[in-house]
Amino acid sequence: MLHAMYAREIVDETFRLKALGLTDKAIATQCGVSIQAVRHWRYGNRRSPEKEAARTRYCPRCSGASINGEAYSYLLGAYLGDGHITEGRRGVHALWIFYDNRYPQLIAYCRAAMEAVFPLGVFMVKRNGCTAIKAVSKHWLCVFPQHGPGKKHDRTIALEPWQQAIVDKHSEALIRGFIHSDGCRVTNRIRKRLPDGGEKWYEYPRYHFTNVSTDIIGIFTAALDRLGIAWTIHANRRPPHQDALTVSISTKAAVARMDSFVGPKY
Repeated sequence: MLHAMYAREIVDETFRLKALGLTDKAIATQCGVSIQAVRHWRYGNRRSPEKEAARTRYCPRCSGASINGEAYSYLLGAYLGDGHITEGRRGVHALWIFYDNRYPQLIAYCRAAMEAVFPLGVFMVKRNGCTAIKAVSKHWLCVFPQHGPGKKHDRTIALEPWQQAIVDKHSEALIRGFIHSDGCRVTNRIRKRLPDGGEKWYEYPRYHFTNVSTDIIGIFTAALDRLGIAWTIHANRRPPHQDALTVSISTKAAVARMDSFVGPKY
């Protein structure tokens, strides 16, 4: 710990020199300490035991805390659909969920869900054409144990019992997260030839969810089954999704049920 490494007099001297207007670099040189130590002492970045404990209270594994089930189910669907976790230094991980900038309401919705699950700071990272909703924690692997090396479709994706209990109760939120991240609501057009040689076009809405992982497809369709929503599945044959499966929800009753809690992206 930084305060234990240096005498109290040295720490106090860095504050005195800062009050005189010296730069962090000059203070570090004069006191014989690192510039990082000077900044830690001044800004208080070193976490107290109380702050460290606060960062674990949201974790259902490390603290036995309760978790916002609806927000977590949505975030789980978004993560499995098109999110990922990156590993940083000292066991810190970052959860990233990307949304197209054409859908500001979805961006706001995902941010609210992430803040409900992770109440200690969510960041918006602007990228070309999209926005990443990001939060950094040592506990994302506790919250999302499906993380592992490589792509999701190259490893087994299975929910743990505590996760299954949450999504069983909040299946609508899980499906919403899947559709918002890696699904869509489209208008299907069908041409029908008439007896007089003419033709007529019919339009009807449908939902699609596409993923390469059969395990993730299974989690999605199991949620549909729990809600009694009819679906069909087919393999894709056109690049770039020729290795993926697409779940289609197209009957009038099923689409109406989806519209009641998902609706179009905007």
